[in-house]
Amino acid sequence: LAFVQAQLDKLKATQLETLDLSQVSNGTYEGSYTAFPVSVTLNVTVTNHQITSITILKHDNGQGKPAEVILSDVIDAQSLQVDVISGATYSSKVILLAIQDAFK
Repeated sequence: LAFVQAQLDKLKATQLETLDLSQVSNGTYEGSYTAFPVSVTLNVTVTNHQITSITILKHDNGQGKPAEVILSDVIDAQSLQVDVISGATYSSKVILLAIQDAFK
């Protein structure tokens, strides 16, 4: 249990970067992130420097499935700087970090 808590504490402290979509070419980018026990793999599609869709390929989430609604928030905001989903904080953060990973 201490290991899981340490992972979750580390996740909470991880900062999200600001996306610079002006530098992103059209295409679909795969990203993933794991912070045990949550793991996400997804595709982010960019058209004309806008995120047009995000598709979750895999989400091992325990009880974090409600976090998946954060995808529409990211698309609407064109940013990772969105509010996490209450009750699914860790899954929300892992999803955001997987999106960030897609652009690395």
